[in-house]
Amino acid sequence: SVRWARLVLLSITTDTEPSMTRLRWGILSTARIGIRRVIPAIQRSQTGVVSAIASRDADRAAEVASRFGIPRAHGTYEGLLADPDVDAIYNPLPNSLHAEWSIRAARAGKHVLCEKPLARDADEAQTIVDAAAAAGVFLQEAFMYRFHPQIERVRQLVRDGTVGRLWLVRSGFSFTVGSENDIRLIPELGGGGLLDVGCYCVNISRLLLGEPQAVHAAAVYERGVDVRLAGMLVFGGGTAALLDCGLRAPDRQFCEVLGEEGVITLPRPFLPGEDPAVIFVRRKGQEERIEIPGTDQYARMIDHFGECVLTGGRPHFPPEDAVANMRVLDRLRATSAGEFPIPRPGS
Repeated sequence: SVRWARLVLLSITTDTEPSMTRLRWGILSTARIGIRRVIPAIQRSQTGVVSAIASRDADRAAEVASRFGIPRAHGTYEGLLADPDVDAIYNPLPNSLHAEWSIRAARAGKHVLCEKPLARDADEAQTIVDAAAAAGVFLQEAFMYRFHPQIERVRQLVRDGTVGRLWLVRSGFSFTVGSENDIRLIPELGGGGLLDVGCYCVNISRLLLGEPQAVHAAAVYERGVDVRLAGMLVFGGGTAALLDCGLRAPDRQFCEVLGEEGVITLPRPFLPGEDPAVIFVRRKGQEERIEIPGTDQYARMIDHFGECVLTGGRPHFPPEDAVANMRVLDRLRATSAGEFPIPRPGS
C-alpha cells in the first residue's frame, strides 16, 4: 500500500483546491460503458480527473474527448499507456482483451480498474493479479454494485441476525441482447451471459455466504456462448445459492436473502440507478421497507479506488477476490455443458 501511494504521489495533479490531489485517469477505448457511466463518474468523483482517452479510431477518440472536455486523445492504446500524465487506466475492452491490456498497463506503471469479469477464466485472472503485484500497482475489478450503500446495509442486517441464520440466497440478472452482432454473443471475445451478468449473481452469493464447496448448472448455448443459465452453489452447513442469468431472457434483476426467521429482498441489487433504493425485510408476519438514498455507485467505486492509491488504504475487495469469483464461474461453465478451453496466443 505504501508503495502504491509513493508511486502515484510522484505524478498526481493538483486540483484548484490547494489540499486536493486527484488521480489522473486514462480511458482505454470509447466503449459505451465508459462513455455512459464511468467517464461521468470520474468527473463527478472527489479523487479523479479524466486526463486522456484512447481508441483505435483516432477521430472517434478526438470526438469523445471533445464531448467530455478530456485534454488528450490517443489514436492507439499504446499511446495512452505511454502517456506520462496518466496515473490509472480504466479497461472496458471486450473480455478477451482484459488480460492483455491490463497486464500491459500494469507493466507501464499504471494502476488498473478493469471491467468485470476481470478475465475469461481464473488462470487468466491470476496472471493479471500477478502482473499488478510485480509492477507494484493497484488493481481492482469494477464490480460497482458493491459500493452502493444498499449492499452494506444488507450485509449489516445479516451480521445483526435480522433474519436469523442464512440458508439460501436467490438471485437473477438477465436481459435480451438488442443485436445479433453484440460482442456478448461472440465466443472469441469472451461472450456469454454467465460472464456478463451471471458474475454478479455469483459475486453477491459469495459476498454473503463465502466460498462454495460444490456447484451445479444447466445452460442453453447458442453459437458457442451461454444465453441462459441456471445454477446452484452449495456451501457448508446446509446453505446454498440459486442463480439464473441470461442474454435471451426477460429483463430482470433481484436478490433474496433467506434466513431461518425471515427474508431480505432487494428488487434492484445490481443496477439500482440513482433513485432511492429499497430493501424489504419480512419477518414474523411483518414487512419493513428500508429506503436507501440514491447515489452514484460508479463514482463511489472510483473514489474508493482513488483513496486506496492516494493514501495507501486497504481495498474493500482485494484482487484475489476476482480470481476466486472466476473459479466459481469456471466451475459453473464446466458443469453446464463441458469444458470450454480458451484459445491462447500461439496455440
